[in-house]
Amino acid sequence: MRPTGALHLGHYHGALKNWVRLQEEHDCFYFVADWHALTTHYEDREVIEKNVYEMVIDWIAAGLDPDKSTIFIQSRLPEHAELFTLLAMGTPLGWLERVPTYKDQMDKLKDRDLATYGFLGYPLLQAADILIYKATYVPVGEDQSSHVELTREVARRFNHLYGRMGGFEAKVAAALARLSKDDQRYYEKQRKAFGETGSADAWGKGEALVRRASAALEGWTADDTELLLGHLRGSGKSVLTEPQALHTEVLRLPGLDGTKMSKSYGNAVLMRDAPADVAKKIRGMATDPARARRTDPGDPEKCPVWALHKVYSDDATRDWVVQGCKSAGIGCLDCKQPVIDAIVKEQQPWRERAAALTADPKKVHWIVEMGTERARTVARQTMKDVREAMGLNY
Repeated sequence: MRPTGALHLGHYHGALKNWVRLQEEHDCFYFVADWHALTTHYEDREVIEKNVYEMVIDWIAAGLDPDKSTIFIQSRLPEHAELFTLLAMGTPLGWLERVPTYKDQMDKLKDRDLATYGFLGYPLLQAADILIYKATYVPVGEDQSSHVELTREVARRFNHLYGRMGGFEAKVAAALARLSKDDQRYYEKQRKAFGETGSADAWGKGEALVRRASAALEGWTADDTELLLGHLRGSGKSVLTEPQALHTEVLRLPGLDGTKMSKSYGNAVLMRDAPADVAKKIRGMATDPARARRTDPGDPEKCPVWALHKVYSDDATRDWVVQGCKSAGIGCLDCKQPVIDAIVKEQQPWRERAAALTADPKKVHWIVEMGTERARTVARQTMKDVREAMGLNY
């Protein structure tokens, strides 16, 4: 996530809530993308440090556990930049120019000079961020799928260019020779079918055969498995892992004016807003314009507050809102109160955790330091593999 300082409820329901859940199911890496912030705001250096730590505090306040997740800062790991540079040597320029968000951001941020190499290359830097940890999944919304697909293409091209180490064919032949004649023929049949049609069924059957061999044959190594799986897919050894997009539930929370919640729009409720500020903001929200007077009936579907009820209220409360609004039985301030109460209740543990961290900034720095060192261990191993594959290990 780019460092934007204190986060709002849209950040929590759009991403953080999923991050907290995923740390219970996966080995997760969550980092502050401060280099990415510079791709569009390269002149705003004064606020980056403050924004970084404010955001990390909100992450931990929301429930990210440094003992379960690896939390770190992108710019503390030069390995990201090295992999980005090496991937750039073989990535076609057209791949970057066709990324949907590239032109979209160029249109939306006309007030900024984005005719820079950094901005054009940010999807490749994003790919390096993912590939350096050999990620299996990337949790994204549908609108970010194109970035994950580019990452897959970059990994595939790298493996094709550099996965075929010296003597690749001879090593494949030696590994195949350890299989029975029937298994060799079956493997070749699946490899040919996958190469000609991209059949997932053929890939699955071929992979299953290789996995069985790895479990059954004495002396079979992980390198033998990688060789035959690489040969099966038509490339070499899989140096970089092709990640899958993990489409998690994304709730797009509206802002106080009904548009997308954003601090830059001035319509956000912050995760750590004081209860009095929450009440003031929600009470000031626009409602159904048909309800000019207290006695006028309204339609919840035309009211921005209704979108918050969908997130924060139970079925009974929502039924009460619908009936009361359409019959003018309740006023707009009555309608808003359950939302205010629910948000304040949700925020209470966040504010308590954040207060302890704000009072002890060295603890936040230490959490980030420990996470950075854990991430560095993984990143260095990947770069060792990449340098070896590219012939740079002399």
